[in-house]
Amino acid sequence: MEVAGRAVLITGGKRIGAAIARDLAARGADIALAYHRSSEEAAATVETARGSGRTAVAIRTDLADPAQCTRLVNEAAAHLGRLDVLVNMASVYRSIPLERTDAAAWDSVLNVDLRAAFLCAQAAVPHMRRGGTGGRIINFADWIAVSGRPRYKGFLPYYVAKHGVIGLTEALALELAADQILVNAVAPGPILAPPGTSDDESAAVEAATPLGRWGGEEEIVKTVNFLIASDFVTGETIRVDGGRHIR
Repeated sequence: MEVAGRAVLITGGKRIGAAIARDLAARGADIALAYHRSSEEAAATVETARGSGRTAVAIRTDLADPAQCTRLVNEAAAHLGRLDVLVNMASVYRSIPLERTDAAAWDSVLNVDLRAAFLCAQAAVPHMRRGGTGGRIINFADWIAVSGRPRYKGFLPYYVAKHGVIGLTEALALELAADQILVNAVAPGPILAPPGTSDDESAAVEAATPLGRWGGEEEIVKTVNFLIASDFVTGETIRVDGGRHIR
């Protein structure tokens, strides 16, 4: 699928999501960007996309609300005139001790990381079918979930959600293959250091990564570009982790 002239919805407007949006706009795509609290970052990304001569809009959305997932997709398609690509990357990532992981804590993670990805995909399918040229759904998992075992305590809901994203990706790929809607996932590893990461913590991540460095947002941008461009890859989860999973 050629990017130019396509309409893309990205959930998650900070950092890597913003980098993907800027890149796709520069390559000729129209962009809708979902955000929850990061209004300034989303507005700046939209302004950059418009500077590339593309249509762009930021839509405030609480992805924990099922009705807002559907509204987001339909509003994005209405504003852009079509919808060809959905990038599900919004995520709740926080440590929750097991003894404090009650139903509310569980839902706060799975409702955004897994359920919203399904609901947004489900709402996007009719728009992609209507376009008549297929589509792309790109979900975001995590290198740890793909590695087949948890690595860190305190992230039980997150780990389960990201494992679910992999299963969702595979099942949707089968369901939508006849429509030429390709569904894949990206499983990032050490891409960007989280805010507040100390020098010692950053160095420890580098030491644990076979390639010896953080990947940088461009590595995710390139992977998303590949999954949009490919016409024969579906149901796949691609690790972008510098070999972290093999150590």
